[in-house]
Amino acid sequence: MRVLVTGVAGFIGYHLGQRLLAEGVQVYGIDNLNDYYDVNLKKARLAQLQGQAGFTFEYLDLSDRPGITNLFAANSFDCVVNLAAQAGVRYSLINPHAYVESNLTGFVNLLEGCRHHQVKHLVYASSSSVYGVNPKVPFATSDNVDHPISLYAATKKSNELMAFTYSHLYQIPTTGLRFFTVYGPWGRPDMAYFKFVKAIEAGQPIEVFNHGNMQRDFTYIDDVIEGVMRVMRQPPVASSDPLGTATAPYKLYNIGNHQPVALGRFIEVIETVLGKTASKQYLPMQPGDVPTTYADVDDLIRDVGFRPTTPIETGMTRFIAWYRNYYGSPN
Repeated sequence: MRVLVTGVAGFIGYHLGQRLLAEGVQVYGIDNLNDYYDVNLKKARLAQLQGQAGFTFEYLDLSDRPGITNLFAANSFDCVVNLAAQAGVRYSLINPHAYVESNLTGFVNLLEGCRHHQVKHLVYASSSSVYGVNPKVPFATSDNVDHPISLYAATKKSNELMAFTYSHLYQIPTTGLRFFTVYGPWGRPDMAYFKFVKAIEAGQPIEVFNHGNMQRDFTYIDDVIEGVMRVMRQPPVASSDPLGTATAPYKLYNIGNHQPVALGRFIEVIETVLGKTASKQYLPMQPGDVPTTYADVDDLIRDVGFRPTTPIETGMTRFIAWYRNYYGSPN
């Protein structure tokens, strides 16, 4: 089996690459190594993959239409897992064009590659952000998500619509995964948990938005990868069309812990593991943020027999151990 993993130097892409290689799968990884966050961290992840049997890397941007066309023409992929995207809710307020180029133009390029080269399954990252300020919890994939409150979320919703169109027109099996606050070793420095640990270790105050009145469905990276692996092995069939009006081999899943954690409790866990008390700076809600995320994973359990289970105490203990090993412990 040969799998194309886009964004292979990213957080989830790196972990997926490691898992696939461990199972003897050939991995062709691409990444543009952009500077949205520390490029050295991306290079360090990539260095863990390079040199392993079955791994090939190409420096490539999804928005490079000729490059993506050539990639598919020169290779035969059984499955494509698209984890490359311009991430971040707040950054989409600052640099919207980066989201259009990567998440929209880039995604069309990828869909065209799958269309013309008989890819058996396209799995792509969506986001819990598509639910916006949905008042119903837990969030289910059948909920209306027509009112995203950030451009990032709008691009992810657009990916789902584009994937459905290609599934319907060309019978390409596509599966979108709405990830819920993924965390763990080798994680993204722009995420709140990473910033909290960094600030507390340095004796600096942490910024607590919405005055701490927030909940997040934190999902540990190993659980996410297990979910992705199971979904990859099970391409959707036409009868999975959610609308009942057009046949398409198309599916959406939430991948979340199904157990939202209050922000205050989450900070307490970090303080306990670090053995330090945080100085907190309480701030109002940031534009584009939502007060709660909470995943309904019944479909995931029913179809692939899996649900995330790692508690935050275990996950954050592992993250902090990695953080101190990678950056050095101040103690």
